[in-house]
Amino acid sequence: MNRGFNTILAAQFFSSLADNALLFAAIALLQTLNAPSWQTPVLQQFFVFAFIVLAPFVGAFSDALPKGQVMFISNSIKIAGCAAMLLGLHPLLAYGFVGVGAALYSPAKYGILTEYLPSDRLVWANGWMEGLTVAAIIFGAIFGGLLIGHRVEDHVVQQLGGLEFNGGIDTAPKFAIFVILGLYLIAAVLNYFIPKLAIEHSLSNRSPRFLLADFWRGFLQLWKDPLGQVSLAVTSLFWGAGTTLRFIILAWAAVALKLDLEQATQLTALVAVGLAIGSVVAAKAVPLEHAVKVLPLGIAMGFVVLAMALVTDWRPAALMLVLVGALAGSFLIPMNALLQYRGHLLMGSGHSIAVQNFNENLSILVMLGAYALMIDAGFSVHTIVIVFGLFISGTMGWLFRKHGHDQD
Repeated sequence: MNRGFNTILAAQFFSSLADNALLFAAIALLQTLNAPSWQTPVLQQFFVFAFIVLAPFVGAFSDALPKGQVMFISNSIKIAGCAAMLLGLHPLLAYGFVGVGAALYSPAKYGILTEYLPSDRLVWANGWMEGLTVAAIIFGAIFGGLLIGHRVEDHVVQQLGGLEFNGGIDTAPKFAIFVILGLYLIAAVLNYFIPKLAIEHSLSNRSPRFLLADFWRGFLQLWKDPLGQVSLAVTSLFWGAGTTLRFIILAWAAVALKLDLEQATQLTALVAVGLAIGSVVAAKAVPLEHAVKVLPLGIAMGFVVLAMALVTDWRPAALMLVLVGALAGSFLIPMNALLQYRGHLLMGSGHSIAVQNFNENLSILVMLGAYALMIDAGFSVHTIVIVFGLFISGTMGWLFRKHGHDQD
């Protein structure tokens, strides 16, 4: 690794660390506002909505400027959204504004890999990128959980006496948001020092009508490509299922394991620990041309999730969550690299990742919506876990049957 790649990785780590810690701070802030329980998954829906609405435009924006500059602009928007939440804007709206920055950030952070590295290093680079992203998820959950806990409120916030922001930082969630704002600032500084690369696939026509038509062509092109189709379907399923699982774990830990929000938040980090393990194994053991052979691991992941309904002790629960993450990482990394490779060949990295983000976040929106509806309908947590596990295994089994013999 060289200094430029290290800077890219460091910037991604701090930005992702802030994103993940902010989610739990926003959840805790909703609780202090006595918001109804269905607003917790809806919080993430507000975040991903920008990915869907802006998908036709963020790819062109990412490809039109040096990607380090795009990442700097994106983090500046995240800073503004985080500050707005601290100053009293409703968490749903403020987290949605942070989502706008994240939507702009994503095509650049992945697209820069295809521009900076040769194709035979993409799985390796994705292993590092996803590994550090997973580390950010782990530490974001742990750090966010600690910041929203009673110890911070009892020992830190009271000693500060309330910093003067819109009435004072007088609760743990507000203090957490204040600290997270600093993480975004660090990420923005690192973005500034990312090497400037030549602009690829920049569009001469940037009118909204042209960009919508161009996005639609890319959308169809990637879905019609056999390898693009399977990798896009698998990554979309993973992010929809993975994001929803995060919220399910919070509810399941409270009911089945009798844990409070701080403890349940840290429990979600165990999935990310497993994801890191699976990512390292996949980066070393799975070549790009054999990416589709890992799909049965997704079937196994669904059955492990299904078995969570039988667990009532935190120790076996911890092992199962690590296993879920390891299985997920083992198929996500090859699929993500394959999707980047095909997309870069077909239409350019920024455009393809914008299509990827659209599909993945549409999956998140739909699956979180289904989860929120099940909560509102009074489904038990154990029923939701069973439905969720069966859905993952069934969908991955269908994809393997359809695409199991495809290869690059």
